[in-house]
Amino acid sequence: MNVVSIDCCCVILFRTNCTILVNFEEPIPDDRYHGIYFAMLLAGVGFLLPYNSFITDVDYLHQKFKGTSIVFDMSLTYILVALLAVILNNVLVERLSMHTRITVGYILALGPLIFVSVFDVWLEKFTTKQAYVINLVSVGVVAFGCTVQQSSFYGYMGMLPKRYTQGVMTGESTAGVIISLSRIFTKLLIKDDKKNTLIFFLVSISMEMLCFLLHLLVRRSRFVRYYTSHAQGKGPGKCHDPRDNGTGYRVHHDVTAEEGNGGTAASSVEEGVEDIAGGTYVRFDAPKAKMRRSWPGLRDMILHRYVVSRVIWAYMLSIAVTYSITLCLFPGLESEIRNSTLGEWLPILIMATFNMSDFVGKILAALPYDWSGGRLLFFSCLRVVFIPLFVMCVYPANEPTLSHPAWPCLFSLLMGVTNGYFGSVPMIQAAGKVPPEQRELAGNTMTVSYMTGLMVGSAVAYAAYSFTAPPTGIRSSTLNIHTPANTTVY
Repeated sequence: MNVVSIDCCCVILFRTNCTILVNFEEPIPDDRYHGIYFAMLLAGVGFLLPYNSFITDVDYLHQKFKGTSIVFDMSLTYILVALLAVILNNVLVERLSMHTRITVGYILALGPLIFVSVFDVWLEKFTTKQAYVINLVSVGVVAFGCTVQQSSFYGYMGMLPKRYTQGVMTGESTAGVIISLSRIFTKLLIKDDKKNTLIFFLVSISMEMLCFLLHLLVRRSRFVRYYTSHAQGKGPGKCHDPRDNGTGYRVHHDVTAEEGNGGTAASSVEEGVEDIAGGTYVRFDAPKAKMRRSWPGLRDMILHRYVVSRVIWAYMLSIAVTYSITLCLFPGLESEIRNSTLGEWLPILIMATFNMSDFVGKILAALPYDWSGGRLLFFSCLRVVFIPLFVMCVYPANEPTLSHPAWPCLFSLLMGVTNGYFGSVPMIQAAGKVPPEQRELAGNTMTVSYMTGLMVGSAVAYAAYSFTAPPTGIRSSTLNIHTPANTTVY
């Protein structure tokens, strides 16, 4: 028997059967200079940046579509299509690869941005009625692409350490801030509405392309490949298996002639991998097993989701309740709060307070505290107290119970912090409650709950507003002025 040592790998050559024994362990790569974290933060920006770009240039929309509820229609279109997209993505999670879904999402997000900026804003090829429909269709396409991208990324982040999920969700809050600043500066520096809107869209397109290019680079990094292969059961970092002896290979046992019948040998499902005296070795002379990939049937897909949902149901309910309560109040009811001194500035101030505090809440979600699903659900439900508090800031209409402007600002601050925190923690921790190979599905399932909460809250707010709405003309004006602030809660 000859023994050969090559680069920390112990190789033992058996002349009798030409079998090579390999025993090695791949070191866990580092996120050097936090580059991966920064890329994931920008990925979160990329989810909402296209939609924010359509909805934040509200002054241009009001000028072009006078007397319409274009912003409200865009918001409703986005939520409806997004819910459909996240359900479809959850169905396709086992049928299309994760990176294929993300790439398609980026393409669908970038396409409408480029089309509208060139043919509608710059060249003005459409009539007002045609442009109205084209903008709504573009928002629908963006909603589909960005939601597929978002849902896939949450499954993607479920394979990485928890802090990267928090980074993505922080990026979502950052998107509204970035786009708002972009619109303010383009409008301040360039007076012509057509030119500043076109430059505003070009800035958004450039940022979205940057996010896409960073994704293509990051997905090939050693850090990402190590964790994704671990979660998907590939390579040296594959997920735990009952037959795994700790080296990362699945072990099988030969039943030799002395142990079986007449010198026959039985092998496990994994060809070329064997166990001798507690060690693992790979048979390089063994033929490669033929791999056949098939799509799972409907029964298997339902079973997979049922198994995952049984583990993370409390986290699913928690994030759904958090966002449904928030959407009941923001931006609808908050936009109705008035003050004789501050006038129209009060709802703007309230919503700005919410956006900034939501950003702070998502940062606080990075604090290392392990919540149980039951406690998260309990505190998420406690946020229902914000509903009567905000109602008292609006009703009675002539003289609200809490008429001082400090009250709605304070409530908006607390609601924003709790929305950012309890909207992020369930998403961050749910993936850690299931085995590595189920984390992508868990992330997608959590996104379904997240979008369901948005839809329920928006439906309740719309129904409540329809009962208490002012006359049509006033209603359209109010919606056009205040609805844009809903761009950062999703």
